[in-house]
Amino acid sequence: MKPNTIKEEVMRQEPATAGSHRLPEPFQISHLDQRMLTALEAAAEKKALQVTVLDLRGIASFTDYFLIASGTNLRQVQAIADEVVDQLKQQGTRAARVEGYRKGEWVLVDYGDFIVHVFEDKARRFYDLERLWRDAPRWDVPADSAPAAGISLRTEL
Repeated sequence: MKPNTIKEEVMRQEPATAGSHRLPEPFQISHLDQRMLTALEAAAEKKALQVTVLDLRGIASFTDYFLIASGTNLRQVQAIADEVVDQLKQQGTRAARVEGYRKGEWVLVDYGDFIVHVFEDKARRFYDLERLWRDAPRWDVPADSAPAAGISLRTEL
């Protein structure tokens, strides 16, 4: 049976094979607070591609998580960043800073304990944060479990 939520995907993951990354055993989707889940939903609503979460707890002191996503062009990158900022602002959370919005090839939205990176595809390949932080447990969010497909993370937890 194909999982239809991010939570089901995490729970069904098999042990890591050579060359793959897996979140550490204590990680549960419930470790992601509501703000992070809202950011994931917002990115999915704007059709973000290649959404990845890097768990930096224990290897970085400046943040706990990176949420990394791609857009197909500069306008989509800005739209994804706008949606994340807008949805979190509606919940009472304001970004500490936003960088790169005007240029639009890499928008960084800093929420303190997590940072949202939205890239245009070429910039994502160039900066390759996943490689730079390769020691961080990684979770590639399955495209078919995206909230934009009508699945709500809020109701699934």
